[in-house]
Amino acid sequence: MILKKRDVADCHALFELLVDPAVFPFVRQKAYSYDEFVFLTKQTIEAEERGELISRTIVDEWGSPIGTINLFDISNSSGFLGTWIGKPFFGKGYNKIAKDAFFDELFFTLDIQTVFMRIRKENVRSYMAANKLPYCTIANEFRHGVYDQINANGDVYNLFQIEKDQYHLHLMRTEQEEMLDIKEA
Repeated sequence: MILKKRDVADCHALFELLVDPAVFPFVRQKAYSYDEFVFLTKQTIEAEERGELISRTIVDEWGSPIGTINLFDISNSSGFLGTWIGKPFFGKGYNKIAKDAFFDELFFTLDIQTVFMRIRKENVRSYMAANKLPYCTIANEFRHGVYDQINANGDVYNLFQIEKDQYHLHLMRTEQEEMLDIKEA
């Protein structure tokens, strides 16, 4: 699986996945029709050209679009992550692979320092996925300003963060473990 820049040509496949009731409630950019989704995709591409966000299409091993991953509200070398994957691809490991590829690009190519994730407290699937990431920490207690901002209209979200340094440390540890496994084999 790879990530690729957003393209209007992927809209039909993505829209079909987006409108599933298991996905739609948790998507930030809601489109209620195919035409609206095409329009939002064009706006997303233009916003990326202006440096306001970063958006990629998640593609499976056969090159088919299966979801999107985005960094919204970029400010001070940080932004908010938004990811969705179509229901037929739930539970197959695509989420972690997509996030790892996206974080590599954000942290080592695009100079992002912090990625925030706001996850609805009732979104158990996303909460569990965030907890599986060893470089991700819940930030409700020590990022009060950001936590209060995302919950200005009620106690709706948990706040998670991924820091470049934590992610880099995770990569170095993983690389060391893999080298030890090779030596022992």
